[in-house]
Amino acid sequence: MFDAKKLLDQFLGSQVPGLSGSVKGRAGQFGDMAKNNPLKSAGIAAALLGTKTGRKIAGNVVTVGGIAAVAGLGYLAYKNYKSGQSPQAALQPAPSAAEPIALPPPDSPFSLQSPELTNDFALTLVRAMIAAAKADGHIDAAERANIMNKVHEVDLGDEAEAFIRDELANPVDIDDLVAAARTEEQKVELYTATRMTIDPDTRAERGYLDLLAGRLGLPDALLEHIDATVTAAKVPA
Repeated sequence: MFDAKKLLDQFLGSQVPGLSGSVKGRAGQFGDMAKNNPLKSAGIAAALLGTKTGRKIAGNVVTVGGIAAVAGLGYLAYKNYKSGQSPQAALQPAPSAAEPIALPPPDSPFSLQSPELTNDFALTLVRAMIAAAKADGHIDAAERANIMNKVHEVDLGDEAEAFIRDELANPVDIDDLVAAARTEEQKVELYTATRMTIDPDTRAERGYLDLLAGRLGLPDALLEHIDATVTAAKVPA
């Protein structure tokens, strides 16, 4: 089995070749790279979603690992929800791409050291993001071939490439995704990863998010916190 956590990092652009040094330095390098080569800066997400959306989700996700970004945003939304804050508080002020996403504390279920964050669950998060990318139905056979050409350029390895190819070709099994999230925190991370991947700009995307939210059974107020937190983390393309 390939390393699903590494694949998630590459999916979100946080293991883009050529980025090194401090968080602030990487953010500056990313800004230059995004101007010159938007596909490269946005990772695999740009191939799946298009350059504009890919750059938005890569904006300050690039300063941390992909799995850390999902966990960090999920933890922040969950913490704010539990403390009774307004979801709109997450939108003020707008974050800077140079500001890293805060990591959950070691004792949190969202921690990167949590036993719940297995390779299998990381794989579920990748599957959730690919499913979200397919939600508006724009990925046909020709587009799948184009995406796989770009995925091959990232050099993920044969097993990971085969996994992505199968996920793109097969129907989405939303019940299977939901069943993999066994705790409330995992449900938050699953919805967070999905919401990071798409902006609900179309009826199909909105419907997919609503369907997933209903199957996960998360409270509406918590979903609002996740939506607001992810929106705040995306920088304008």
